[in-house]
Amino acid sequence: MRILGIDLGSREVKIAVMEDNKIIKKQKISTMSFYRDYCSYDGKVTVDLNKLDINDIDIAVSTGYGRNNTDLNKFTPINEIKAHVYGGFYQTGLKDFILLDIGGQDVKVVKVEKGITTDLELNEKCAASCGRYLENMANVLEISIDDMSKEYENPVELNSTCAVFSESELIGKIAEGVSIESLCAGVNYSLYKRLNPLLTKFKGRKLVLTGGVANNVAIKEYLKKDYDEIISVKDPQFNGAIGCCYYGSKFRR
Repeated sequence: MRILGIDLGSREVKIAVMEDNKIIKKQKISTMSFYRDYCSYDGKVTVDLNKLDINDIDIAVSTGYGRNNTDLNKFTPINEIKAHVYGGFYQTGLKDFILLDIGGQDVKVVKVEKGITTDLELNEKCAASCGRYLENMANVLEISIDDMSKEYENPVELNSTCAVFSESELIGKIAEGVSIESLCAGVNYSLYKRLNPLLTKFKGRKLVLTGGVANNVAIKEYLKKDYDEIISVKDPQFNGAIGCCYYGSKFRR
């Protein structure tokens, strides 16, 4: 049984293939390239699996922003919460946890108890609490996002609540001669502060981190004081696609 999972994100499309309950293929493509180079359109977006070099698929499951645009003759669409929770099940083996998924343009916090989603909070309105904010700030600082993510000590105070105004505030701090380490830590801490209102109801338990920001060392350091255990999955950016595969394996049509 070969199962295909696709997470059609706003910035990137993540693809996973599962066979015999093992992930045998992972692939990441920019969203623009995916629709331009690997799809056709005839009233509905049709994914060309041959161009993706994916064959002999028995079940296909999609999630993400574009899940309802994919060819429904091949794909079963599921919502992102379900996909990421099932990804959490597969990658951790846990049935009780808090899932924090920080994507490029949204944030999801999900409470899972005994394998059932019991509560959730979403933020889809402001880029200042998402991965895109970190990318923009890294560009302003002319530093790689990986290097920026390592800094968490002595953060400079950044008070702007808007991603656009934060850039101007950061440039002002640069002009004041603040060290690059404190500037990077300040960016990371400001993201943590924006996540706090979403996390207030969910503190004190096992926290599973997914999404691209799950690799941010500083964010994990800041979260340690709020949770008993921080769990970083092996493939945080592929969690939604992996969850699609795992869901397909449990609910075969």
